[in-house]
Amino acid sequence: MHAPHPLITAWFTDQGWSVHPHQRDMLARADDPATLLIAPTGGGKTMAGFLPTLSELADGTHEGLHTLYVSPLKALAADIKRNLRRPVEDMGLPIRIEDRTGDTSASRKKRQRADPPHILLTTPESLALLVSYEDAPRMFKGLRRIVVDEIHALGESKRGDQLMLALSAVQGMCPDLRRVGLSATVEDPAAIARTLARHPDPCEIVLADPGPDPDISMLEIAEPPPWSGGNAAYSIPAVLAQIKAHKTTLIFHNTRAQAEIFFHNLWLANEDSLPIGIHHGSLARAQREKVEAAMVRGDLRAIVCTGSLDLGIDWGNVDLVIQIGAPKNVKRLVQRIGRANHRYNAPSKALLVPANRFEVVECVAALQAVKAHDLDGEPRGTGPLDVLCQHILIRACAGPINPPALYREVTSVGAYSALSRAAFDDCFDFCATGGYALRAYDKWKRLQERTDGTWALRDPRAAQRIRMNIGTIQDTDTLKVRLQRARGGKPLGEVEESFAATLTPGDTFLIGGQIVRYERLREMTVEVTRRADKKPKVASYMGTRFATSTQLSQRILRLMQQPEWPELPSATAQWLALQRRVSQLPEPGRLLIESFAHDQYAHTVVYGFAGRNAQQTLGLLLSKRMEDLGYDPLGFVATDYATLFWGLKSVTDPQALMDPRALEHGLEDWLAGNTLIKRTFRASATIAGLIERNLPAQRKSGRQATFSSDILYDTLQKYDPDHLMLRITRQEAQRGLVDFGRIRNMLERTHGRIDFRPLPRVSPLAAPMFLEMGRVPIKGAAEERLLAAETERLMAAAGLT
Repeated sequence: MHAPHPLITAWFTDQGWSVHPHQRDMLARADDPATLLIAPTGGGKTMAGFLPTLSELADGTHEGLHTLYVSPLKALAADIKRNLRRPVEDMGLPIRIEDRTGDTSASRKKRQRADPPHILLTTPESLALLVSYEDAPRMFKGLRRIVVDEIHALGESKRGDQLMLALSAVQGMCPDLRRVGLSATVEDPAAIARTLARHPDPCEIVLADPGPDPDISMLEIAEPPPWSGGNAAYSIPAVLAQIKAHKTTLIFHNTRAQAEIFFHNLWLANEDSLPIGIHHGSLARAQREKVEAAMVRGDLRAIVCTGSLDLGIDWGNVDLVIQIGAPKNVKRLVQRIGRANHRYNAPSKALLVPANRFEVVECVAALQAVKAHDLDGEPRGTGPLDVLCQHILIRACAGPINPPALYREVTSVGAYSALSRAAFDDCFDFCATGGYALRAYDKWKRLQERTDGTWALRDPRAAQRIRMNIGTIQDTDTLKVRLQRARGGKPLGEVEESFAATLTPGDTFLIGGQIVRYERLREMTVEVTRRADKKPKVASYMGTRFATSTQLSQRILRLMQQPEWPELPSATAQWLALQRRVSQLPEPGRLLIESFAHDQYAHTVVYGFAGRNAQQTLGLLLSKRMEDLGYDPLGFVATDYATLFWGLKSVTDPQALMDPRALEHGLEDWLAGNTLIKRTFRASATIAGLIERNLPAQRKSGRQATFSSDILYDTLQKYDPDHLMLRITRQEAQRGLVDFGRIRNMLERTHGRIDFRPLPRVSPLAAPMFLEMGRVPIKGAAEERLLAAETERLMAAAGLT
């Protein structure tokens, strides 16, 4: 068993701390090929991951790089560097610690390759870039350990696939490299362990004492939430009262737009001028760093934020987390709760605030799941081929590659362990020639075979362009926003190109919590002033709009089957009871479809509980199906739990409407002719290296990239419909763009078990859907009054007055 170095033991004693059992376990397993540590927030898991490293480096004999630390966030790497340097300096250990991210200067990056530190903190993209250099074996010489922090966050995305492929290359240079994964929230530890380990090596799982359950509940508010909407404006007074009663409160939102609106409303109600900040990914870097520094100092009483503060950064004295809106995902909620009381064996305190009436049910279901330690998660599936194509090009940048050896290396990655040689060869051929339809063009002939059977870049100058486009995160097409000044004013952040196109001089919008007035577009920069003289628009941000997870949806359905609901507020319980009397409540394993007339139109509601993306796709597919069956649909609107259709004729045959084979064919026809599929093609083609967004001394605009990808897509569709990139696009579209997998799962789960309820009027559960965005387009100065009147009329029609 490895014991901590005496200097480390003495430092722990000086701090009044003792080494936790799981930290001792990590020391004992220091020589294991792979170890996954699952420990609660504040449980010292980062120190546990680094204790073997500090012990091994304490004598000062190791030369060069010893440990790589990889995190999903640049800010997290910077935070770990700050927290790790303190004990190293206190103990006087001869250890150099540096970080390397997109923010690191070019001169420092060059120096790090020539003279690497003992511990390098980086991101998946930066590691992939390091692997692409010819001198990578010299830089990684002596590397003993890699620590992957927040591995659950990386394991759920293409960034994780990119990281593990890069790690397979590093392992080839350092055969005795040991792998360590750290996480606080994992629903399937064995799956993450398989992701971390070199296939088929084992990976031991160390489970720390989870500590006390969080103190989590719904925020008590006298006023019931509204029937629809996501801004939770009704909760502002109660949220302010909580801010006043705590040191520092993190107020999480699921989207950047919702965060902007809530911060604006909170600031208007902040009569005591409490110091409150806002933090999300579209704000200027300087503004984010200013907020982060104020949090560390403890200068802020509250921070309105998004997923930008989800992960394990230790920010000051946060003693309360408030989640505005239903969390949609239990694992994400647990992660966010962990930001409060960042101390071992101290319960985190969190409050949930449902934004509307249905979210009350979802919040209660999420609370029950947290207390039952029932985390959710979707299986990741096999490794994506567009990421593999990029990795082949990255490896070619570092020097000649041998296809059979590279295939063995790639299949040592868990996600690619079942990859067939034929599929690998398809990807390799694409990288070498561009594929059948493109092999005549020199631009896509990137690899050539040498006399010894290895393959190298046809043009060594291509390495620079490949490196410039490394990464799997697809940037949205955004424009900088600056205050108008003679020589360029203060940067405020970014808005999407499509949103900027809707602005005319004089329009106002929210960014960074302040209202600004659009003046003009100058050199691809949105210039604004602070002359706010009318109601603001909200900037459009392409950040993920979360869909309720499958497991949480099923828990909601089970909750609805209770004979009564003492855990729900009385207004919500009465609403569900009325739905049970008038129609019925949706059941697990069955599909409820309601039909009723309202405002001279026939309406149909399909309660699929498949998540927003899937319900939206179901709307598109069923609209086409309704046309084929002669129901004359006019439109639809979707939520996480249902899709509401309106048209000229009532549905009479629900079994024919929900025919799985017809819907499957409908999806293929719809995808073939839809512009959204081109967006998916552009993303995958950019990752795979077919389209280059970044070029030396320039960057393609979103319009240029779209134009290039559309031409390529149309060409391949016409001349090579079985091209690798089109196959990847179809797979990606079904998996991510339209979430058809969840529709298919719902159809299989409910096949032949449809509860069809023709009703004389709007049902209580359907009524709020009439108020969803895009369903009741009420505009003008009297907007709120008209909307209130429409709400009252609808609820009366549903018997909910």
